[in-house]
Amino acid sequence: MELGLYTFADVNPEAASGDRGRDAAQRVKNLLEEIELADQVGLDVFGLGEHHRPDYMASAPAVILAAAAARTKNIKLTSAVTVLSSDDPVRVYQQYATLDLISNGRAEVMAGRGSFIESFPLFGYNLDDYDQLFSEKLELLLAIRDEEKVTWSGETRAPIDGRGVYPRSLQEKLPVWIAVGGTPASVARAGYLGLPLALAIIGGEPARFAPLFDLYREAAKKGGHDPATLQTSINVHGFIADTTEAALDQFYGPSTSVMNRIGRERGWGPSSRAQFDQSASSRGALFIGDPERVAEKIVAQHKNFGNTRFLLQMAIGLMPHDQIMRGIELYGTKVAPLVRQMLAETKVDAMAK
Repeated sequence: MELGLYTFADVNPEAASGDRGRDAAQRVKNLLEEIELADQVGLDVFGLGEHHRPDYMASAPAVILAAAAARTKNIKLTSAVTVLSSDDPVRVYQQYATLDLISNGRAEVMAGRGSFIESFPLFGYNLDDYDQLFSEKLELLLAIRDEEKVTWSGETRAPIDGRGVYPRSLQEKLPVWIAVGGTPASVARAGYLGLPLALAIIGGEPARFAPLFDLYREAAKKGGHDPATLQTSINVHGFIADTTEAALDQFYGPSTSVMNRIGRERGWGPSSRAQFDQSASSRGALFIGDPERVAEKIVAQHKNFGNTRFLLQMAIGLMPHDQIMRGIELYGTKVAPLVRQMLAETKVDAMAK
């Protein structure tokens, strides 16, 4: 199982307008250090989200990932996610094919409809076309990925008549994942198309999402794909520190501030420390604790999902950079070896039976 990180590159949404550039510049510097460390400690994947809001810095993930590619050697670099509905598939392919060339074949696209809607009016799209935009643009992105010269037509974009799209990726087929937040139709679409699936779990009990992976695999069969060959990921929130107490205390303030801010926009009630601690329990959605506790929870949830990838979002809100760096170090040097050892032992036990 691949182990990795993702982030939205949070910044202070209340910073004075004159400070926003300096704040973003410091976050970019810190982010590149975090990706470089993740590579050095042997993590497999780093994902960067796309948002168009004052609380997130990364509106152009491919640019930042390209900078990271020049400073890393092995780690895969992916969007998490590309808001494909409000982007141009031609440019998405060109940007990530270029990233693939810079990184020597380590680029991926994680395509989604996005958890926020700011990009739609920003780029002149109608929210009434929400699903059609994603469906048509995904079709076009896959066509570009699969063939050098493309002929395509739809209702949401001008047609393409036998045009070539360049540069081509170093990988024969640039990996395109579908990222979902739990919508069954989106899960089924990914399975039917035979595309890797990333499922975001940010609340409730993770086990209740397991049937979505069953739906995904059934849809894959109907689409003529072998589910055993398809990659799946769960993307979650959490934090790792030297002790569980420290992890809980360090993560609570910044992460709760973010969730409460989003909650005010969407009509959720504020979260309490008791609710937070419950979410961090063995059955909750937060993966927080010392290395042993987090490793055990990753393996326990792997039994529910059979996932081939696990991505952890640790840098939520205004987390201090030194704490994030320590968390990444522990993830790569302590958690990852424990997870791999436990999974290997489980496999040996299964083969012995």
